[in-house]
Amino acid sequence: MGNSNEVVGLDYWLRWQVPVCALILLVPTAISLILINRNDRDPLKFTDLWFPCWRNLNPFWLLLYRVFAFTSMAFVLYQIVVAFGFFVFYFYTQWTFTLVIFYFALATVISARGCWMYMKNPSFQSGEGDKFLKKDSEESKHESKTTYKGINLQGHHSQVQNEQLAGFWGYLMQNVYQTCAGASTLTDIVFWCLLLPFMSGENFQLTVLIGCMHSLNAVFLLIDSTLNSLPFPWHRLTYFVLWSSAYTFFQWILHACGFTWWPYPFFELSTPWAPLWYFSLALVHIPSYGIYVLLIKAKGSIFPRMFPRAFVRVLVSASRNSVEKKQT
Repeated sequence: MGNSNEVVGLDYWLRWQVPVCALILLVPTAISLILINRNDRDPLKFTDLWFPCWRNLNPFWLLLYRVFAFTSMAFVLYQIVVAFGFFVFYFYTQWTFTLVIFYFALATVISARGCWMYMKNPSFQSGEGDKFLKKDSEESKHESKTTYKGINLQGHHSQVQNEQLAGFWGYLMQNVYQTCAGASTLTDIVFWCLLLPFMSGENFQLTVLIGCMHSLNAVFLLIDSTLNSLPFPWHRLTYFVLWSSAYTFFQWILHACGFTWWPYPFFELSTPWAPLWYFSLALVHIPSYGIYVLLIKAKGSIFPRMFPRAFVRVLVSASRNSVEKKQT
């Protein structure tokens, strides 16, 4: 942690560590932006956003859960702000916690719309989610259907063409969801495994609020992941990288404007170890995101075996093409 009495002037930014750390920060950011522009959006169905992956679970229960998660986390954030003031948003944890709240708010609205459409279509029952919201077309009469693990799957081209795909808000919801997953894993692991063991003492005491702030984000997301049908492709790690880069740029801008205190000791640029810290922080994004990817893959492989008659949706990790390949 930087010395609070140190004046951050021009000499501070002329240290050799600054351009090296800036390069470590800018390269992943630039690569992420390039990958986002080059990668085509994977087809995301509107039903993936709000329809559960469990046969007998009414989507209304997923809606209620998302409402509960949103209100609970919003209440915790309110209590944190009341106790410590808006200074809490100086920390990455509060940034991520707020982003998770935004995800559940957006997911609640989309789930509400989906449930409204669900009630207007009583014929839409469990196991028939992939047939919902198809456009009327003569081509649908000639679609070839196959069965994969008890689920009716259609050809990739016909499926994308005849099903209502998620719009801007749907893709935003998925991107925020995956960013939250990586960021929550990162913040909770760093706090409980690295920071807390060295912070405990007279200057810091673990309270219920602080404990909730560093655990509810991941807990609520994991429960939502257990219930929802959202795919979790690897390449959206790029949004997680951009999220962390935005926070780091925010800290650099504040210090360029005269702030002298770093919220995390590994952000300090005056030490010769700064490039190593920044490089380690860049690398840790991969396992943080990868842990959640493995959890989603475990869900898609273990649950169908444990609950063959209840778990009815096939989760796609990359694109609909992967499903089509499995059929052949």
